[in-house]
Amino acid sequence: MAHQPTLVFSYLALRKVIGILGTAFPFVLALGALFFFRTGLQDSLSSYYHTDMRDVFVGTLFVIGFFLLSYKGYERKDDIAGNLACVFAVGLALFPVDAGEKGGAATNSLVGILHYAFALLLFLTLIYFALFLFTKMSPKREPTPKKLQRNMVYRACGYVMSGCVLLMILYVLFLDDAVPDLRAYAPIFWLEAFAVIAFGISWATKGEAILKDED
Repeated sequence: MAHQPTLVFSYLALRKVIGILGTAFPFVLALGALFFFRTGLQDSLSSYYHTDMRDVFVGTLFVIGFFLLSYKGYERKDDIAGNLACVFAVGLALFPVDAGEKGGAATNSLVGILHYAFALLLFLTLIYFALFLFTKMSPKREPTPKKLQRNMVYRACGYVMSGCVLLMILYVLFLDDAVPDLRAYAPIFWLEAFAVIAFGISWATKGEAILKDED
């Protein structure tokens, strides 16, 4: 029993770190590229692979991926989801988006297709975490008020991620070629950024960075 508080803290800390990395990711890429390399806003988060922020993009995805691999939930399906999320995050880093794409919509190679496949699968896994795994409650005890509030945050984050993914798909399928002027506003970047920030908030909340239960 003496080791239990340490284990509990380590799991909460792991979730917080994942949350902080996810929330900070879009800001670090965009602001780092702007202030250190005078690189303007890119079409998507993935497009930063082809800037001087490449190492930050790849390194952060690897770190998030291996933290997800280390995540242990209450049931086997939590562990499987974490393992899959790791594979998808690392795959996203290893198979970069095609250089020169506009709006992140077109794919010119097998590597580019794999990149979008890993991105979609990663977001779907993170949505699954937020909507179905984090919101689980023990049938043996009454949920605390803070737990109910955290569930509201998880669902809100899951819905934001789902909405962003849906809008990205609709944009790629129907708007990218039909309304090319939209590319100037980098819609894919903003949708990805909102989705990744929602992912980070959900994990930070799971680590009880906010809405922490009373001892």
